[in-house]
Amino acid sequence: MVKNNKLTFFIFLALILGVVLGYFLNVNSFKDYNDTIATSESQIKTLDIQLNGIKDTTIVQYADLKAQKVLASTAAKNATIAREKSLEPLTLLSDIFLRLIKMIVAPLVFTTLVVGVAKVGDIKAVGRIGGKTMLWFLSASLLSLVLGMIMVNIFKPGEAMNLPLPPSNADTGIHKVALSLKDFISHIFPKSMTEAMATNEILQIVVFSLFFGVATAAIGEKGQIVINFFDAVAHVILKVTGYVMNFAPFAVFGAMAAIVAKQGLGVLSTYALFIGEFYSTMLLLWIVLILIGFSILKTRIFNLMSRMKEPVLVAFSTASSEAAYPKTLLQLERFGCKDKIVSFVLPLGYSFNLDGSMLYMTFASLFIAQSYGIHLSFEQQITMLLILMLTSKGIAGVPRASLVVIAGTIATFNIPEAGLALLIGIDPLLDMGRSATNVIGNSIATAVVSKWEGELSGPLD
Repeated sequence: MVKNNKLTFFIFLALILGVVLGYFLNVNSFKDYNDTIATSESQIKTLDIQLNGIKDTTIVQYADLKAQKVLASTAAKNATIAREKSLEPLTLLSDIFLRLIKMIVAPLVFTTLVVGVAKVGDIKAVGRIGGKTMLWFLSASLLSLVLGMIMVNIFKPGEAMNLPLPPSNADTGIHKVALSLKDFISHIFPKSMTEAMATNEILQIVVFSLFFGVATAAIGEKGQIVINFFDAVAHVILKVTGYVMNFAPFAVFGAMAAIVAKQGLGVLSTYALFIGEFYSTMLLLWIVLILIGFSILKTRIFNLMSRMKEPVLVAFSTASSEAAYPKTLLQLERFGCKDKIVSFVLPLGYSFNLDGSMLYMTFASLFIAQSYGIHLSFEQQITMLLILMLTSKGIAGVPRASLVVIAGTIATFNIPEAGLALLIGIDPLLDMGRSATNVIGNSIATAVVSKWEGELSGPLD
């Protein structure tokens, strides 16, 4: 078994073993914690309904209900803290891996992109490649949003599931982000390269790297010293990536065990319809993207998908497309994409081409509207789609970014933000699929731009 296949096998095995251990812990060790949390949350929902029905907030009954809600909230909070404490040995495995990946990503993006842009040579060539890249990204984003809108209107999971709705004024803990032009510009352009590197702001690192790479190419022979140096550093970091990836099976095992121990398999039966319809829509997006890729790359698209098995598994298991970045970059270069294209397109994709997240945004937003019986006209849905397309570009790096964007968008259409509570419990399960889809979307985008530029050679192995 070759090394790549061995690692893929161990990651897949770790995923299965993690699910088995997680189920065992959920049924045995964590049953009391989970029952306490579920009971307390049910009590809080009932109390919220009763509190909303009382007009006079000065009466004794109102104060009693408030006191009961505080007790229920405290019980849920204490049980959650105790559960998280018990899960620390498992979550520590994935935390270590993700921290190691974050340690690699920023310097890897910087060094490879500087070398790539410097090899491209001039600002016109950079602009040409950038134009083709953004054309694909915008088209793919629009495709993902439209597909999500079409399928959620066909399936209508919000109407079919008849879930008990949270009160419209309930706090979900998700705070919407208002997009302003100033914030968007501030997010793109770094005020400090060291700060951008420290916080892993990929888009800001890309902007600085573009300036640095173009300037390096412009100074001619002296710049060659810099290019050779960064090229050597990039190869060192890729070697470090190989060491870090050996820890991936342990991280996958810990991440899967932790999520199943917390959520259990019961959540799959409760939300089976939504999860099934969302994942089938995502599979349809994969098929559409692969077909578009086939029209450009021909049969080589299948070789590309075969190479992406490992990065996709890592992204799915850890619910982080960033975790798959170094391996995705390496596999794309082995596939035959030139390093100057890969190092340019792939980092941009992590801010502008999150196909899985785009699909989820329209699917989830319209699901919440359906759950509350709110009908949105075709024009309103198109408006929502365009708003999601714009706002999603401005919040890369925000924790739980998809939920944050949805919260800000649905409020515009008078859809209760409390509806997000319907999805928070299963969001980690959905995030796994989104992350894997983001990897697929960015790998196809990079290969296609390479083909358009005439920079796609034969596979390296």
